[in-house]
Amino acid sequence: MNNLEILNGINHLKRNDSSLRKVINQSEKFNIITNKKYFESLVDSIISQQLSIHAADKIIKRFHSFMNYSITAKKILSSETEELRKLGISYAKIKYIKDLAHKKSTKQISFTNLDNQSDEEIIAHLVTVKGIVVWTAQMFLIFTLGRLNILPTTDLGIRKAISKLYKFDSLPTDSEISNLSHKNKWAPYNSIAAWYLWKSLDTKLIF
Repeated sequence: MNNLEILNGINHLKRNDSSLRKVINQSEKFNIITNKKYFESLVDSIISQQLSIHAADKIIKRFHSFMNYSITAKKILSSETEELRKLGISYAKIKYIKDLAHKKSTKQISFTNLDNQSDEEIIAHLVTVKGIVVWTAQMFLIFTLGRLNILPTTDLGIRKAISKLYKFDSLPTDSEISNLSHKNKWAPYNSIAAWYLWKSLDTKLIF
């Protein structure tokens, strides 16, 4: 995801979707900063699942401090469950991050050569870890790898934004979101569309 691809994507969405065009024109500038800390990013994603942004940030900050700002599989595996629980991480999520750490240390999960793997291949690989569902893998693809064409149809924020912006009577289903994406030609920039949908929830839009 480079600046030219982002600009092309924004212009593409503005041409093809009048509702998204209004969001784009009234929202802050698109901003996703990718990183190469793949393992750390996945651990953070697991901890963040089903939490508000504020609550997740607080727990992640405690966790990073506890790990001396160096998140490794070895450190996680050697950490006592009760120590991690005191940071605010649930027992289920502790089990999940330990499973991820175990699979990384035994090379059942590998982060090498990701650039040459398709979105679908990466998702299939990651969901073998306990607690990593398709949504978690999609967040990894968007915010860590910077993949441009990911549409997280199960995300509650996306569903709320679409319901509000496109005047659905209720929260849209997966198929309705996919159909909307197809109708308004979001591909191959579904990730950028998703980012602006999230932003629309925090933006007082003028129509």
